[in-house]
Amino acid sequence: MLYRTMPKNGDQLSILGFGCMRLPMVDGKIDEGRAISQIREAIDNGVNYVDTAWPYHDGESETILGKALQDGYREKVKVATKLPTWMVESREDMDKFLNAQLEKLGTDHIDYYLIHALSGPSWNKIKAQGAVDFLDQAQKDGRIVNPGFSFHGLSEDFQPIVDDYDWVFCQIQYNYLDQEFQAGTKGLEYAASKDMGVIIMEPLRGGNLGLPTPPPAVAEIWDEAETRFAPVEWALRWIWNHPEVTVVLSGMNVEEHVKQNMAIAGEAHADSLSPEELALVDRVAAKYRELMQVGCTGCSYCMPCPLGVQIPTCFDMFNKLHMFGNLAEAKHMYNAFAEGTVLQRQPGFASQCIECGECLEKCPQQIAIPEVLKRVVDELENA
Repeated sequence: MLYRTMPKNGDQLSILGFGCMRLPMVDGKIDEGRAISQIREAIDNGVNYVDTAWPYHDGESETILGKALQDGYREKVKVATKLPTWMVESREDMDKFLNAQLEKLGTDHIDYYLIHALSGPSWNKIKAQGAVDFLDQAQKDGRIVNPGFSFHGLSEDFQPIVDDYDWVFCQIQYNYLDQEFQAGTKGLEYAASKDMGVIIMEPLRGGNLGLPTPPPAVAEIWDEAETRFAPVEWALRWIWNHPEVTVVLSGMNVEEHVKQNMAIAGEAHADSLSPEELALVDRVAAKYRELMQVGCTGCSYCMPCPLGVQIPTCFDMFNKLHMFGNLAEAKHMYNAFAEGTVLQRQPGFASQCIECGECLEKCPQQIAIPEVLKRVVDELENA
């Protein structure tokens, strides 16, 4: 296992972190025995960063992780969990959630505590509710060691949040398809320039970039490489090639995946990919984008919609469906984001569109937005 340094505190963290959002399931519930076994196997082989959150697995993830960290395992790892911003209504709620999480995890402190799923609006809201005082007090009394945040907002909102508090780290979505999505490469580099650690989520786009059998047009490009890697290894090595990255989270839930990811994490040094290999990955990314159904860049010039439709979100989920062909995953993500809870917004489903046309004159890509939204309704709401 390779390790990288958290800049502000010197912690040596495994470059692979265990994400507890997609634990193995049986009969609709977490398969407790398998989940605990997988987490402990990863720790036994050098993983020392484990990540969970209040809503994962309907609130059960933290409890299962707490059980996995019994019998001496808690002392071997740094634990990360998150304050559910969308559920907070007062300053008192923040302490209520944190204290409950400490109990569920069976610990007296959280090593890396994140304000969850921040966007510009949600940061402004929770800051007004007393988030800064909460973070300061929780660090002072020892319940939180290192404060951070995870980001799910617009690109332009990332830097102001970084600059608004003395964060130790942040967590962003990043992979070779999301170089300009949300925080993107620009955000990664900015956070690193501020000596923040950067934790990466969704390195495989919900597992899609690691599928053993990618779309045929993509497979043809991978086959041109002199050094053959599986798709999952290309995806992970590309992220770890960035020296600004501290830890990459993987939602491992199959024993073979745990072993495979740990093997890659023992070899994937920063700046280890050749220019030719990086160019190959860029070609794969370009091919995936060819499979996309709408050329939306996520610029949000079309926003706000007078009816509240979250146009960029609808198009992003629609593209995911056609790039990867996973209807269940696309519908799950579409509902999670369009219903408004993740980004602290009102519901913004494509079906709310009344074809007023206000967005058409704003779109720099000249997308026929109302017509594409009809396709989103057909394929993600009516399917």
